[in-house]
Amino acid sequence: MAYGYDGWPKYVSVAQRRAKATKAMQKLSKKGLKVEPVETEGRKIARTFWGEAWCNHLEKFSDYENRLPRGRTYVRNGSVCHLAISKGRVEAIVSGSELYNIKIDITPLSSTKWKAVQKQCAGQIGSMLELLQGRFSNNVMKIVTDQQSGLFPHPSEIKLACDCPDWAEMCKHIAAVLYGVGARLDHQPELLFLLRNVDHEALITAELDVTSAASRQGKGRRLAIADLSDLFGVEIEEPAKPTHKKPVRKKMAVSKKAVKKKSEAKAKKKPFTPTAAAVRRLRKQFKMNTAQFSTLLGVTPPTVNNWENSSGKLQLRQRTLEALTHAAKLMRAQAMRRVNKP
Repeated sequence: MAYGYDGWPKYVSVAQRRAKATKAMQKLSKKGLKVEPVETEGRKIARTFWGEAWCNHLEKFSDYENRLPRGRTYVRNGSVCHLAISKGRVEAIVSGSELYNIKIDITPLSSTKWKAVQKQCAGQIGSMLELLQGRFSNNVMKIVTDQQSGLFPHPSEIKLACDCPDWAEMCKHIAAVLYGVGARLDHQPELLFLLRNVDHEALITAELDVTSAASRQGKGRRLAIADLSDLFGVEIEEPAKPTHKKPVRKKMAVSKKAVKKKSEAKAKKKPFTPTAAAVRRLRKQFKMNTAQFSTLLGVTPPTVNNWENSSGKLQLRQRTLEALTHAAKLMRAQAMRRVNKP
Protein backbone atom coordinates (compact mmCIF):
# COMPACT_ATOMS: atom_id res chain seq x y z
CA MET A 1 0.00 0.00 0.00
CA ALA A 2 1.36 3.43 -0.93
CA TYR A 3 1.51 6.21 1.67
CA GLY A 4 1.66 9.99 1.24
CA TYR A 5 4.01 12.45 2.94
CA ASP A 6 1.56 12.91 5.83
CA GLY A 7 1.69 9.21 6.75
CA TRP A 8 -1.85 8.44 5.58
CA PRO A 9 -2.56 5.95 2.77
CA LYS A 10 -2.32 7.61 -0.61
CA TYR A 11 -5.72 8.18 -2.27
CA VAL A 12 -6.46 5.83 -5.15
CA SER A 13 -9.47 6.52 -7.37
CA VAL A 14 -12.17 3.93 -7.96
CA ALA A 15 -11.14 3.65 -11.61
CA GLN A 16 -7.53 2.92 -10.63
CA ARG A 17 -8.66 0.33 -8.09
CA ARG A 18 -10.87 -1.38 -10.64
CA ALA A 19 -8.09 -1.50 -13.23
CA LYS A 20 -5.72 -2.99 -10.66
CA ALA A 21 -8.37 -5.49 -9.53
CA THR A 22 -9.10 -6.52 -13.14
CA LYS A 23 -5.44 -7.43 -13.71
CA ALA A 24 -5.30 -9.36 -10.45
CA MET A 25 -8.48 -11.31 -11.28
CA GLN A 26 -7.14 -12.16 -14.74
CA LYS A 27 -4.11 -13.73 -13.09
CA LEU A 28 -6.34 -15.75 -10.73
CA SER A 29 -8.45 -16.85 -13.71
CA LYS A 30 -5.35 -18.18 -15.46
CA LYS A 31 -4.56 -20.17 -12.31
CA GLY A 32 -7.94 -21.91 -12.57
CA LEU A 33 -10.35 -19.76 -10.54
CA LYS A 34 -13.77 -19.41 -12.16
CA VAL A 35 -14.23 -15.69 -11.64
CA GLU A 36 -17.86 -14.68 -10.94
CA PRO A 37 -18.12 -10.88 -10.46
CA VAL A 38 -21.25 -9.21 -9.14
CA GLU A 39 -22.76 -6.70 -11.57
CA THR A 40 -25.68 -4.40 -10.82
CA GLU A 41 -27.61 -1.87 -12.89
CA GLY A 42 -28.55 1.53 -11.52
CA ARG A 43 -28.89 2.20 -7.81
CA LYS A 44 -31.16 -0.73 -7.06
CA ILE A 45 -29.07 -3.72 -5.97
CA ALA A 46 -31.77 -6.40 -6.18
CA ARG A 47 -34.90 -6.33 -8.35
CA THR A 48 -36.60 -9.73 -8.10
CA PHE A 49 -38.51 -11.38 -5.26
CA TRP A 50 -35.65 -13.57 -3.99
CA GLY A 51 -32.96 -10.90 -4.25
CA GLU A 52 -35.06 -8.23 -2.54
CA ALA A 53 -36.25 -10.70 0.11
CA TRP A 54 -32.64 -11.57 1.00
CA CYS A 55 -31.61 -7.90 1.39
CA ASN A 56 -34.80 -6.93 3.26
CA HIS A 57 -34.38 -9.88 5.63
CA LEU A 58 -30.83 -8.91 6.65
CA GLU A 59 -31.75 -5.22 7.03
CA LYS A 60 -34.44 -6.13 9.59
CA PHE A 61 -31.87 -7.21 12.19
CA SER A 62 -30.43 -4.55 14.49
CA ASP A 63 -27.03 -6.29 14.31
CA TYR A 64 -26.84 -5.50 10.61
CA GLU A 65 -29.07 -2.51 9.83
CA ASN A 66 -26.42 0.10 10.78
CA ARG A 67 -23.49 -1.75 9.18
CA LEU A 68 -24.90 -3.04 5.91
CA PRO A 69 -25.19 0.41 4.23
CA ARG A 70 -21.37 0.62 4.26
CA GLY A 71 -21.30 -2.00 1.53
CA ARG A 72 -23.89 -0.56 -0.86
CA THR A 73 -21.47 1.73 -2.69
CA TYR A 74 -18.94 -1.06 -3.01
CA VAL A 75 -21.36 -3.49 -4.63
CA ARG A 76 -22.82 -0.79 -6.90
CA ASN A 77 -19.44 0.29 -8.28
CA GLY A 78 -18.42 -3.26 -9.10
CA SER A 79 -15.94 -3.79 -6.24
CA VAL A 80 -17.17 -7.35 -5.61
CA CYS A 81 -14.81 -8.94 -8.12
CA HIS A 82 -15.79 -12.52 -7.35
CA LEU A 83 -18.63 -14.19 -5.43
CA ALA A 84 -19.21 -17.95 -5.31
CA ILE A 85 -22.03 -19.68 -3.41
CA SER A 86 -21.81 -23.31 -2.32
CA LYS A 87 -23.39 -25.47 0.41
CA GLY A 88 -23.27 -23.39 3.58
CA ARG A 89 -20.62 -20.98 2.32
CA VAL A 90 -20.09 -17.75 0.39
CA GLU A 91 -16.56 -17.00 -0.80
CA ALA A 92 -15.73 -13.64 -2.33
CA ILE A 93 -12.98 -11.23 -3.34
CA VAL A 94 -13.59 -7.50 -2.89
CA SER A 95 -11.48 -4.67 -4.26
CA GLY A 96 -10.57 -2.02 -1.68
CA SER A 97 -7.18 -0.53 -1.00
CA GLU A 98 -6.08 -4.08 -1.78
CA LEU A 99 -7.93 -7.24 -2.83
CA TYR A 100 -9.57 -8.73 0.27
CA ASN A 101 -10.80 -12.30 0.73
CA ILE A 102 -14.15 -12.85 2.43
CA LYS A 103 -15.62 -16.08 3.76
CA ILE A 104 -19.16 -16.28 5.10
CA ASP A 105 -20.29 -19.57 6.64
CA ILE A 106 -24.02 -20.15 6.99
CA THR A 107 -25.57 -22.92 9.06
CA PRO A 108 -27.73 -25.32 6.99
CA LEU A 109 -31.47 -24.95 7.46
CA SER A 110 -32.57 -27.36 10.20
CA SER A 111 -34.65 -30.35 9.13
CA THR A 112 -37.40 -29.21 11.53
CA LYS A 113 -37.70 -25.79 9.87
CA TRP A 114 -37.46 -27.26 6.38
CA LYS A 115 -40.22 -29.79 7.04
CA ALA A 116 -42.39 -27.04 8.52
CA VAL A 117 -41.88 -24.85 5.43
CA GLN A 118 -42.70 -27.80 3.13
CA LYS A 119 -45.84 -28.62 5.11
CA GLN A 120 -47.12 -25.04 5.09
CA CYS A 121 -46.41 -24.59 1.37
CA ALA A 122 -47.95 -27.93 0.36
CA GLY A 123 -50.38 -27.56 -2.53
CA GLN A 124 -49.54 -23.89 -3.13
CA ILE A 125 -46.55 -23.97 -5.52
CA GLY A 126 -47.31 -25.67 -8.82
CA SER A 127 -44.15 -25.44 -10.91
CA MET A 128 -40.41 -24.79 -10.80
CA LEU A 129 -40.97 -21.59 -12.81
CA GLU A 130 -43.38 -20.24 -10.19
CA LEU A 131 -40.93 -21.04 -7.40
CA LEU A 132 -37.82 -19.51 -8.95
CA GLN A 133 -39.65 -16.42 -10.22
CA GLY A 134 -41.34 -15.92 -6.86
CA ARG A 135 -44.78 -16.03 -8.48
CA PHE A 136 -46.94 -17.35 -5.66
CA SER A 137 -49.50 -16.25 -3.11
CA ASN A 138 -48.94 -13.77 -0.27
CA ASN A 139 -49.38 -16.66 2.13
CA VAL A 140 -46.41 -18.55 0.65
CA MET A 141 -44.34 -15.33 0.59
CA LYS A 142 -44.94 -14.90 4.32
CA ILE A 143 -43.92 -18.49 4.98
CA VAL A 144 -40.61 -18.47 3.10
CA THR A 145 -39.60 -14.96 4.27
CA ASP A 146 -40.60 -15.31 7.93
CA GLN A 147 -37.84 -13.71 10.00
CA GLN A 148 -37.58 -16.61 12.45
CA SER A 149 -38.88 -19.72 10.67
CA GLY A 150 -38.41 -18.97 6.94
CA LEU A 151 -35.65 -19.88 4.48
CA PHE A 152 -33.28 -16.99 5.20
CA PRO A 153 -30.56 -17.28 7.87
CA HIS A 154 -30.64 -15.57 11.28
CA PRO A 155 -27.51 -13.57 12.30
CA SER A 156 -26.68 -16.30 14.82
CA GLU A 157 -26.43 -18.69 11.85
CA ILE A 158 -23.96 -16.48 9.94
CA LYS A 159 -20.21 -16.46 10.59
CA LEU A 160 -18.27 -13.61 8.94
CA ALA A 161 -14.55 -13.34 8.09
CA CYS A 162 -12.51 -10.83 6.06
CA ASP A 163 -8.72 -10.47 5.92
CA CYS A 164 -8.81 -6.65 5.77
CA PRO A 165 -7.34 -4.62 8.70
CA ASP A 166 -10.77 -3.27 9.76
CA TRP A 167 -11.47 -4.36 13.36
CA ALA A 168 -15.27 -4.34 12.95
CA GLU A 169 -17.03 -7.71 12.75
CA MET A 170 -18.86 -6.51 9.64
CA CYS A 171 -16.53 -4.37 7.55
CA LYS A 172 -17.66 -2.67 4.35
CA HIS A 173 -16.21 -5.54 2.30
CA ILE A 174 -18.39 -8.12 4.07
CA ALA A 175 -21.42 -5.81 3.81
CA ALA A 176 -20.80 -5.53 0.05
CA VAL A 177 -20.68 -9.32 -0.26
CA LEU A 178 -23.95 -9.76 1.68
CA TYR A 179 -25.64 -7.35 -0.74
CA GLY A 180 -23.86 -9.13 -3.58
CA VAL A 181 -25.61 -12.36 -2.57
CA GLY A 182 -28.95 -10.57 -3.06
CA ALA A 183 -27.87 -9.40 -6.52
CA ARG A 184 -26.78 -12.94 -7.42
CA LEU A 185 -30.15 -14.40 -6.28
CA ASP A 186 -31.81 -12.09 -8.82
CA HIS A 187 -30.38 -14.30 -11.57
CA GLN A 188 -29.88 -17.62 -9.76
CA PRO A 189 -32.50 -17.91 -6.98
CA GLU A 190 -31.84 -21.66 -6.68
CA LEU A 191 -28.52 -20.76 -5.01
CA LEU A 192 -30.41 -19.79 -1.83
CA PHE A 193 -31.51 -23.41 -1.43
CA LEU A 194 -27.98 -24.62 -2.14
CA LEU A 195 -26.65 -22.19 0.48
CA ARG A 196 -29.12 -23.54 3.07
CA ASN A 197 -28.38 -27.12 1.95
CA VAL A 198 -31.98 -28.05 1.03
CA ASP A 199 -33.54 -29.33 -2.21
CA HIS A 200 -35.80 -26.68 -3.76
CA GLU A 201 -37.60 -29.33 -5.84
CA ALA A 202 -39.15 -30.62 -2.62
CA LEU A 203 -41.33 -27.47 -2.56
CA ILE A 204 -42.83 -28.27 -5.96
CA THR A 205 -46.09 -29.99 -5.19
CA ALA A 206 -47.65 -32.60 -7.43
CA GLU A 207 -51.21 -31.94 -8.53
CA LEU A 208 -53.50 -33.57 -5.98
CA ASP A 209 -55.71 -36.61 -6.49
CA VAL A 210 -58.82 -35.26 -4.84
CA THR A 211 -61.07 -37.98 -6.16
CA SER A 212 -59.43 -40.69 -4.07
CA ALA A 213 -59.61 -38.40 -1.03
CA ALA A 214 -63.39 -38.22 -1.55
CA SER A 215 -63.98 -41.95 -1.81
CA ARG A 216 -65.79 -42.37 1.52
CA GLN A 217 -69.50 -43.18 1.53
CA GLY A 218 -72.45 -41.10 2.80
CA LYS A 219 -72.03 -38.06 5.01
CA GLY A 220 -68.32 -38.64 5.66
CA ARG A 221 -67.59 -38.51 1.91
CA ARG A 222 -69.61 -35.32 1.43
CA LEU A 223 -67.76 -33.66 4.32
CA ALA A 224 -64.38 -34.63 2.85
CA ILE A 225 -65.30 -33.02 -0.48
CA ALA A 226 -66.57 -29.87 1.23
CA ASP A 227 -63.36 -29.58 3.26
CA LEU A 228 -61.20 -29.99 0.16
CA SER A 229 -63.25 -27.39 -1.72
CA ASP A 230 -62.71 -24.88 1.11
CA LEU A 231 -59.01 -25.70 1.30
CA PHE A 232 -58.20 -25.22 -2.38
CA GLY A 233 -60.83 -22.60 -3.19
CA VAL A 234 -62.33 -24.56 -6.09
CA GLU A 235 -65.50 -26.53 -6.57
CA ILE A 236 -64.90 -30.27 -6.53
CA GLU A 237 -67.63 -32.41 -8.01
CA GLU A 238 -68.58 -35.67 -6.36
CA PRO A 239 -67.63 -38.63 -8.56
CA ALA A 240 -70.63 -40.05 -10.36
CA LYS A 241 -71.78 -43.55 -9.43
CA PRO A 242 -70.59 -46.10 -11.96
CA THR A 243 -73.25 -47.46 -14.27
CA HIS A 244 -72.95 -50.92 -15.70
CA LYS A 245 -74.21 -51.39 -19.23
CA LYS A 246 -74.57 -54.72 -20.92
CA PRO A 247 -72.06 -55.12 -23.73
CA VAL A 248 -73.58 -54.94 -27.18
CA ARG A 249 -72.36 -57.66 -29.51
CA LYS A 250 -71.69 -56.64 -33.06
CA LYS A 251 -73.09 -58.88 -35.69
CA MET A 252 -70.43 -58.06 -38.27
CA ALA A 253 -66.78 -58.89 -37.80
CA VAL A 254 -64.50 -55.86 -38.00
CA SER A 255 -60.78 -55.92 -38.71
CA LYS A 256 -58.32 -54.98 -35.95
CA LYS A 257 -56.99 -52.12 -38.07
CA ALA A 258 -60.46 -50.63 -38.48
CA VAL A 259 -61.16 -50.96 -34.74
CA LYS A 260 -57.89 -49.22 -33.88
CA LYS A 261 -58.57 -46.43 -36.37
CA LYS A 262 -62.07 -45.94 -35.01
CA SER A 263 -60.90 -45.87 -31.38
CA GLU A 264 -58.20 -43.29 -32.20
CA ALA A 265 -60.74 -41.06 -33.96
CA LYS A 266 -63.08 -41.44 -30.99
CA ALA A 267 -60.30 -40.56 -28.56
CA LYS A 268 -59.53 -37.37 -30.48
CA LYS A 269 -63.15 -36.24 -30.25
CA LYS A 270 -63.27 -36.82 -26.49
CA PRO A 271 -61.80 -34.11 -24.21
CA PHE A 272 -58.66 -35.25 -22.36
CA THR A 273 -59.53 -36.60 -18.92
CA PRO A 274 -56.57 -36.09 -16.56
CA THR A 275 -56.07 -39.44 -14.86
CA ALA A 276 -52.87 -41.22 -13.90
CA ALA A 277 -53.50 -43.88 -16.55
CA ALA A 278 -54.21 -41.25 -19.24
CA VAL A 279 -51.01 -39.35 -18.49
CA ARG A 280 -48.96 -42.56 -18.53
CA ARG A 281 -50.62 -43.66 -21.77
CA LEU A 282 -49.98 -40.31 -23.46
CA ARG A 283 -46.29 -40.33 -22.46
CA LYS A 284 -45.83 -43.88 -23.77
CA GLN A 285 -47.71 -42.97 -26.95
CA PHE A 286 -45.05 -40.31 -27.57
CA LYS A 287 -42.31 -42.83 -26.59
CA MET A 288 -40.87 -40.24 -24.22
CA ASN A 289 -39.09 -40.60 -20.92
CA THR A 290 -40.23 -38.60 -17.89
CA ALA A 291 -37.77 -35.75 -18.50
CA GLN A 292 -38.86 -35.29 -22.14
CA PHE A 293 -42.55 -35.42 -21.24
CA SER A 294 -42.11 -32.88 -18.42
CA THR A 295 -40.33 -30.54 -20.86
CA LEU A 296 -43.24 -30.83 -23.29
CA LEU A 297 -45.72 -29.83 -20.56
CA GLY A 298 -43.58 -27.25 -18.77
CA VAL A 299 -43.55 -29.06 -15.42
CA THR A 300 -40.87 -30.92 -13.45
CA PRO A 301 -40.07 -34.66 -13.77
CA PRO A 302 -41.13 -35.31 -10.12
CA THR A 303 -44.55 -33.84 -10.93
CA VAL A 304 -45.01 -36.26 -13.85
CA ASN A 305 -43.93 -39.18 -11.65
CA ASN A 306 -46.44 -38.18 -8.98
CA TRP A 307 -49.22 -37.93 -11.54
CA GLU A 308 -48.51 -41.41 -12.90
CA ASN A 309 -48.30 -42.92 -9.40
CA SER A 310 -51.67 -41.45 -8.38
CA SER A 311 -55.06 -43.05 -8.84
CA GLY A 312 -58.31 -41.72 -10.23
CA LYS A 313 -58.88 -38.27 -11.68
CA LEU A 314 -56.24 -35.60 -11.06
CA GLN A 315 -57.20 -32.08 -10.00
CA LEU A 316 -54.87 -29.91 -12.09
CA ARG A 317 -54.26 -26.21 -12.43
CA GLN A 318 -55.92 -24.69 -15.49
CA ARG A 319 -52.59 -23.99 -17.19
CA THR A 320 -51.39 -27.57 -16.67
CA LEU A 321 -54.70 -29.04 -17.85
CA GLU A 322 -54.57 -26.93 -21.02
CA ALA A 323 -50.99 -28.10 -21.68
CA LEU A 324 -52.03 -31.76 -21.34
CA THR A 325 -55.14 -31.30 -23.47
CA HIS A 326 -53.11 -29.60 -26.20
CA ALA A 327 -50.42 -32.31 -26.06
CA ALA A 328 -53.05 -35.04 -26.44
CA LYS A 329 -53.94 -33.61 -29.87
CA LEU A 330 -50.36 -33.81 -31.16
CA MET A 331 -48.78 -36.52 -33.25
CA ARG A 332 -45.58 -38.08 -31.89
CA ALA A 333 -43.39 -36.26 -34.44
CA GLN A 334 -44.94 -32.91 -33.51
CA ALA A 335 -44.44 -33.56 -29.79
CA MET A 336 -40.79 -34.54 -30.27
CA ARG A 337 -40.13 -31.39 -32.32
CA ARG A 338 -41.49 -29.27 -29.47
CA VAL A 339 -39.27 -31.05 -26.92
CA ASN A 340 -36.15 -30.79 -29.07
CA LYS A 341 -36.79 -27.19 -30.08
CA PRO A 342 -33.67 -25.14 -29.13
